[in-house]
Amino acid sequence: MLISKHDVGLAKGITTTNMATVTFTNNLKRYLSCPPRDVQAGTVAEALQRVFADNARLAGYILDDQDRLRKNIAIFVDGQMIRDRLHLTDALQPESEVHVLQALSGG
Repeated sequence: MLISKHDVGLAKGITTTNMATVTFTNNLKRYLSCPPRDVQAGTVAEALQRVFADNARLAGYILDDQDRLRKNIAIFVDGQMIRDRLHLTDALQPESEVHVLQALSGG
C-alpha cells in the first residue's frame, strides 16, 4: 500500500500543496537526476510535460521517438495503473500521486 503525501502531512500536522506529485523509481535515479516534482496538471501527459520541460534527458527514458510511453515503463496514479498508455490522458486530481516505474525483467 502506498502512503500518500496527504497522509504524511496529516501525521506531521501540516497541510500539503494543492499540486500533483510526480516521483520516479530508484532505477531511473541511478542514471538521471529526477527528484520528486510537484506540478499543476490535469492529466498524466501534462504532468510529464512539466517535468520534462526542466529535464529533457528524462523524456528519452520514459517516452519513445513517437512520444509514447516505453513498454518497460509503468505509471501509477494514486495507486492505480494508468489506462491510457498511448496518449496519457488519465486524469489527475490536485493532490494526485504519480509514480513512474521502470519495469524489471529477468529470471
